[in-house]
Amino acid sequence: MASEKVLNQKKAEVLELAKKIKEAKVVLLTDYRGINVSDVTGLRSKLRDTNTEYKVIKNNITRRAMQECKIEGLEELLQGPTAVILGYNDYLETSKVVYEYVKANEFYEIKGGIIEGKVVTAEEIIALAKLPSRQTLLGMLAGALLGNITKLAVGLEQVRLQKEEA
Repeated sequence: MASEKVLNQKKAEVLELAKKIKEAKVVLLTDYRGINVSDVTGLRSKLRDTNTEYKVIKNNITRRAMQECKIEGLEELLQGPTAVILGYNDYLETSKVVYEYVKANEFYEIKGGIIEGKVVTAEEIIALAKLPSRQTLLGMLAGALLGNITKLAVGLEQVRLQKEEA
């Protein structure tokens, strides 16, 4: 049986991970088999730019942290080598970085995750990652609104010109 010191250390790890999971806007579980250290270092660097952590944590500790947070539905994903990605700012940015990495590295795979407290599948994460960024969407909305306002202004100008001629 494990010593009390080791058990307390593992409990502390579980509580620390549970705290981070509660704070994170996105938690992704990924399979990192077949990826070399330099590739993972590059991914970690890109994730750091989005205020995201990349950790390799034992599945049992991750499972217990999920239980601590009362999150269900990811237990079957915690098999084999699993990396935990915790994003604290924008879940879309984190998802995009990981998705781009998945596309570039055929062995790397998204297993599933949690977005703002909701358990999601790998397919849902990939679908979100394919969406344009928030800035791009706001630009598209502004362009659409500006186009409609311009059409209204032209229409009103034509009405004014017709009234002046009459």
